[in-house]
Amino acid sequence: MADTMILEKLSGVQHRFEEVAQLITDPDVISDMKRFVRLNKEYRDLEPLMEAYSRYKNVLSNLEDARGILSVEKDEELREMARTEVETLSQQVPELEEQIRFLLLPADPQDDKNAVMEIRAGTGGDEASIFAGDLFRMYAKFCENKGWKVEVTSLSEGTAGGFKELVCSVTGNKVYGILKYESGVHRVQRVPKTETQGRVHTSAATVAILPEADEFDIDLNVNDIRKDTFCSSGPGGQSVNTTYSAIRLTHIPSGIVVQCQDEKSQIKNYEKALTELRTRLYNLEYQKYLDEIASKRKTMVSTGDRSAKIRTYNYPQGRVTDHRINHTMYNLSAVMDGDIQEFIDKLQMEENTQRLKEAGM
Repeated sequence: MADTMILEKLSGVQHRFEEVAQLITDPDVISDMKRFVRLNKEYRDLEPLMEAYSRYKNVLSNLEDARGILSVEKDEELREMARTEVETLSQQVPELEEQIRFLLLPADPQDDKNAVMEIRAGTGGDEASIFAGDLFRMYAKFCENKGWKVEVTSLSEGTAGGFKELVCSVTGNKVYGILKYESGVHRVQRVPKTETQGRVHTSAATVAILPEADEFDIDLNVNDIRKDTFCSSGPGGQSVNTTYSAIRLTHIPSGIVVQCQDEKSQIKNYEKALTELRTRLYNLEYQKYLDEIASKRKTMVSTGDRSAKIRTYNYPQGRVTDHRINHTMYNLSAVMDGDIQEFIDKLQMEENTQRLKEAGM
């Protein structure tokens, strides 16, 4: 039997899909760039649901036909074919309904965005900086496998390697929606390179993933920004170039300061710094939303509370444990080489299950 509630919801969504399809061809809408971009995104977001709806209706129709044949057909060979088809299609119905339930959940409007990633060494001194460097390498490998582009905008190197702090932008398809689960405190248990007695130490690094704001998300008044230029510097503090290409931007009303020095061009550094500043201002508001849902979903406690311990990397035992879903993997070397998709898949599944319960589906 078809799920009546699902059919009712899909009928309403189809009406909206057809309405949006017409609107994006309207010259008045096309001339309003902000509205046109928003409607185009809504159309693309609804397409997978409409494709699933089409498959669902097709399966229900074929199932009804097959059952009709069983009710009237006398030929045993045709009846056996119909029985096989009923059995096959009956299995597909609940699978499609489960898929549609997930697709019916309203998507986080931030999920399609690019992201700004911050990695900071926490407790543990030099070992924490080294671990922060290991985490950046892990994410860089993961992003490379996804075909995403990673650009470092600012960094402060650790005295024994790694980074005290690193900020980078990640651009690609649905970056924030995938990486957002990585925000929080990552803890490592291992014998540090600096340890002479062979004792296992516990150190930590903090990861923050922010959805990158675009020009439509926030109105930024350039009169509220103070721009300072300085010479870029590299490892050891030596001069990378003697021109004032590095940029520091201070947003006077909020006190937020960002800087970028990875490009030789002052203009390019300014554009990157402006994007990061816009993102940080946007996230002041977005954080309120995260705080609201953090109390409801344990998978999102990482973004609602960035001081929460989310994962432990235990080198002596070769295991990695995600504490939000109590999931452990014994392939630490693969994880540190960027193989973190299984954690993300399970976190997404857990979150969607909780959201289905909230929605009464």
